[in-house]
Amino acid sequence: MDVQISKWKIRCVIYDCDGVLFDSIEANMRLYNDLCAAVGRVPLREEEIKYVHTHTVYEAIHFIFGQEDELEKRALESLKKIDLREYIVYLKMEPYLLQTLNLLKAKGILRAINTNRTTSMKHIMERFHLWPFFDMVVTALDVANPKPRPESIEKILQKFNLNKEETVFVGDSEVDQQTAQSSGIKFIAYKNREIANDAFIEDHLALLDFFF
Repeated sequence: MDVQISKWKIRCVIYDCDGVLFDSIEANMRLYNDLCAAVGRVPLREEEIKYVHTHTVYEAIHFIFGQEDELEKRALESLKKIDLREYIVYLKMEPYLLQTLNLLKAKGILRAINTNRTTSMKHIMERFHLWPFFDMVVTALDVANPKPRPESIEKILQKFNLNKEETVFVGDSEVDQQTAQSSGIKFIAYKNREIANDAFIEDHLALLDFFF
């Protein structure tokens, strides 16, 4: 369902990372397939590819390897030896992202990231020089209960003294949709009409129509 978001008085846009800021399928597949190879397991199955795209690295490892305690333990040990920066080069920034962020900033609209990534997020911010474009970044390391629990959204609301009605979350997955619902804020589905219960956009520039 598409809604006229011009009726929304938004002070803050919160973005998911994977699938919204970046096309990260290749990067994620390379990382987890390398872990599979390290422990002698077959490459990712289709349902595993979908899962790792939206969950924390530890949730993903448990999902992939958790059927055997020893296998999961070996995967976690292998993870410690991996330099996550090697996989960031495979991220592809979504079109018009920086242009949109600059225009939102010029209008005084706060911009935040809410991601289930962990230590890799700081490397992404540095690699793509994103720090000036965002006012806050919340990862799974910053909360006790990451997405889809509401804690990460609530952390942003508290930081900037925002009302729920003043905030919107842009995401591409059911986990993002559930996060917005559990937090009581509006949700914009990015490139995924199946979860567009509030609104839908095909690209980042389309977001500007909701505000200007």
